[in-house]
Amino acid sequence: MSVRGLVLLALLILGVGFFFYGRFLVRWFGLDDQRETPAYRFRDGLDFFPTSTPILFGHHFASIAGAGPIVGPILAASYGWLGVFLWLVLGAVLAGGVHDMGSIVASLRHEGRSLGEILRQYLGPVAQKTFLLFATATLILVVAAFDVIVAKTFVASPPVATASLGFLVLAVLFGLFYYRLRWPLWSLTLLGIGGLLGAIALGFAFPLQLSENTWRLLLFGYVFLASVLPIWLLLQPRDYLNAFLLYALLLGAFLGLLLQGLPVKLPAFTGFYNPLGPFFPILFVITSCGAISGFHSLVGSGTTARQVARESQALKVGYGAMLLEGLLGIISLGAVVVLSTQEYHHLLKSAGPIAAFASGVAGFLKVFGLSQAKGRAFAALAVSAFALTSLDTATRVSRFMLEELFSPSGEHVSTTRSRVLFTLLVVGLAAALAFSGAWQKIWPLMGAANQLLAALALLALTVWLVSIRRPSAFVRLPALFMLAVTLTAMVILIKKNTASGHYLLAALSALLLALTLFLLWHARGRFFKSSGKT
Repeated sequence: MSVRGLVLLALLILGVGFFFYGRFLVRWFGLDDQRETPAYRFRDGLDFFPTSTPILFGHHFASIAGAGPIVGPILAASYGWLGVFLWLVLGAVLAGGVHDMGSIVASLRHEGRSLGEILRQYLGPVAQKTFLLFATATLILVVAAFDVIVAKTFVASPPVATASLGFLVLAVLFGLFYYRLRWPLWSLTLLGIGGLLGAIALGFAFPLQLSENTWRLLLFGYVFLASVLPIWLLLQPRDYLNAFLLYALLLGAFLGLLLQGLPVKLPAFTGFYNPLGPFFPILFVITSCGAISGFHSLVGSGTTARQVARESQALKVGYGAMLLEGLLGIISLGAVVVLSTQEYHHLLKSAGPIAAFASGVAGFLKVFGLSQAKGRAFAALAVSAFALTSLDTATRVSRFMLEELFSPSGEHVSTTRSRVLFTLLVVGLAAALAFSGAWQKIWPLMGAANQLLAALALLALTVWLVSIRRPSAFVRLPALFMLAVTLTAMVILIKKNTASGHYLLAALSALLLALTLFLLWHARGRFFKSSGKT
């Protein structure tokens, strides 16, 4: 079998999922473009802002597509390529896409609030506060980790730092020219893409070299501004323009794979056990964002839902972006399946998964005349750009969560004071984790915590759909699977960390297990109740 065959099969399954299964999702969720969205109802020009589909898709896709769908499939390939391939395509179609689209729709029906509001309305304030505290803590950990990761990237690759600063300037100019001077989107997009290329060239001509701690501080300052400024001025246009980097990476790698037709060398299945743990549930935790990610539900019910102009955008933006991320996961898998088992393990040990991805993609791009070095640099630039995008989005969504946590039930309370104070709280806690190095002690739990968020999001969506007597089986079934994955993973992590003397991780794993069981117990009456519809 060739990698070309795998990619074409994945594209077929993902396409069928969007054009056929997507129709059922539209009907089951009851999307209606005549229903006024929160973006219009609460329009404030800051967080609530009706947005066109191309810009909203770029913003959402850039926000959710971090390093997860790149690192996860490459690490999970240690079990063989078959299980990863099936989970990426079927998981994206039947679980991840439903999860992402459902999070947006649920937020639209609850005044643009998070899934915590659903838990409050149907399970009570304790369930809401538990979920919001867990979600906020997870996001603060993401902000701390990604701040360090991006800072290290800038130190290691100064041209990337200069290019990234150029992207920020472009974003502000794009927002001003599009929303204030009313320039046509197509012409600004062309200019913006030209600006991206110019920023990349500027980066190589004038690499910016600063210390890691300086970059960390500057990045924390940037995410503070990204959280408090109007979304149309910085965050949204930056995401939209940055998305073209990943579009180019996806298209180039996809065409390169098709033209080369390289054979698959990695075994389809290497065994149920390996040093990472048992195939179930570890493969489904490690593969992460390419199939389903709890972080997506926070973005979907956070920044995205507050910009939806028509409910039908939930299909294109929520479901469509998840399927495209599944394709990114397949291409990441393709970057290593062309290696033998020995080559695969040697590359991971010597360079790491991101370097393995960059090297593989560079090999695919050779058909376009790009050298291995230039192709690798372009792939690394795209990955770092999206790590930065996840960093700023996580900060803004954390601010939303805290505003919701401390606001009167069911009310939108967002003032200049609250925006500044809550953002400072998020940035301050993340900075403490980053500079103390404490985030490294907790980070090994991130994969399981992220999948736990996905399971809890699906749990909340099921409870909501049952309560309003809508079809719910299409959400309940992936929820049950993800609950089985996360509960089993937590038990394994508790045993593993206790045996190795990592008592902090064991205690945190036990806490997450207790959290899951607590919310499942509170939701049992509605979660296991049939809505009376299929």
